[in-house]
Amino acid sequence: VRAGQILEMLRWTRAWTAPYRGIGLSNSSFSRLPIAPSSSQGGTEPRPVRLSYKLLDGEAASPALVFLHGLFGSKTNFNFVAKTLAQQTGRRVLTVDARNHGESSHSPDMSYEAMSKDLQDLLPHLGLVPCVLIGHSMGGRTAMLLALQRSASIRQLLLTNLVEVDGRFVWRLNLDALAQHLDKILDFPARQETYSGPTLFLRGGNSQFLLPSHYPEIRRLFPRAQMQTVPNAGHWVHSDRPQDFMAAVQSFLA
Repeated sequence: VRAGQILEMLRWTRAWTAPYRGIGLSNSSFSRLPIAPSSSQGGTEPRPVRLSYKLLDGEAASPALVFLHGLFGSKTNFNFVAKTLAQQTGRRVLTVDARNHGESSHSPDMSYEAMSKDLQDLLPHLGLVPCVLIGHSMGGRTAMLLALQRSASIRQLLLTNLVEVDGRFVWRLNLDALAQHLDKILDFPARQETYSGPTLFLRGGNSQFLLPSHYPEIRRLFPRAQMQTVPNAGHWVHSDRPQDFMAAVQSFLA
């Protein structure tokens, strides 16, 4: 999914509202989420927001696995993978809704610094430091920034964010914030520090998001980075090839 396609999806989601007319979608509970004021303007520290999460229990002796979804996604994207890895590894597994996504709080600030700050607030609260961060796309960039700081079908996907309220369908996504910060979401903040811990970058063989031309900068920031390609997978590696994805993760953890 490239920038033009993402902009088209944003236009589609804004235009797609429908009164309840027996459309075959199951009802979901929905509560109006608080809007957090922007606090990262003028160089001030981003203010963390309340994140919705699901934690699967496991052995506390091993670092937990923390899954971070991509743009337009939610913690439910990793349900199958999270449950399977929790059973197979015995580790605690956390899935999280990013700000402005799923059931997490909304905020006009959609910077990677803010998303990283959210996790810096949540993970210690849950006793999950240290942990293994596993991020897809936007979630991968968030994991990259958090690690650096600590060393200091598309429509079906979108419809998971559609809920019925008072006879009308509304979006749980904060579309205005996502559209306003789309250029930042598709980019990555310039950083000078490095992260010396082991890191796995997993890409789909059919995806154009992570390219060999990106490898030198990745290895500058993450000197111990491993690059691995999953054949016959697109951008959504964990969805296209879940068994290969989980095998790669387990091999990395071994």
